[in-house]
Amino acid sequence: MKAVIQCGGMGTRLRPFTSVLPKPLMPIGARPVLELLLKWLRRSGIEDVYVTTGYLGHLIRSVCGDGSQWNLRIRYTQEMEPLGTIGPLSLIRDELNEPFIVLNGDVLTDLSISRFTAAHRLHKDSVTIATSLRLTKMDFGVIDEVDNTVQVFREKPALSHLVSMGIYCMNPDVLDFIPSGIPFGFDDLMLQMLQAGRVVHVYKHEGLWLDIGRVEDFQNAQTVSWEERSASIEVAAAAA
Repeated sequence: MKAVIQCGGMGTRLRPFTSVLPKPLMPIGARPVLELLLKWLRRSGIEDVYVTTGYLGHLIRSVCGDGSQWNLRIRYTQEMEPLGTIGPLSLIRDELNEPFIVLNGDVLTDLSISRFTAAHRLHKDSVTIATSLRLTKMDFGVIDEVDNTVQVFREKPALSHLVSMGIYCMNPDVLDFIPSGIPFGFDDLMLQMLQAGRVVHVYKHEGLWLDIGRVEDFQNAQTVSWEERSASIEVAAAAA
């Protein structure tokens, strides 16, 4: 299976650090995020990776090269203009001729790719989204009302939401929805697919997931020994 890592964003949430480094090269301990992602993919049996680049893409190429140091084959795309979160797939549509993984270049997780892709293959639909339950602490008192009268008042509650992890398993027919040469986000893709009556599945991950683009998650990632997160290795061994 091929994987596409989206690395074209400008990392505005981590400025000023991302003024000199693209977000996928931000360090987690002594290693850049992207290196940890690539090693995670390789442990899961993936050998072919496309890295979509834009902002400071030359630095990503310099650090990762052709991927041979990790026993990977890495190929790159370069966006002349930003193409959004899913638009860069249009640059390699001819290469994606079988089910593939798409992931943001700023996530760290112990998700088992083998279990995720197996769940995707159980149905015939085009997209499965890896999801995680995330608690959001509200800074306000939240009111439920009916006819302008308070029914329930909750002081700064923590609300639970099922959120996208920025990791997707897709079939090639999803590329029919993605236009070439214009910005196109994952939200645009979801809107078009749902309007067309297409079913989109979710895979619920209960383990670790951090969005490095968030300052809090970036700081939390520094305390985790990512090289020791071996869930993918264990699942691969069990399957063998």
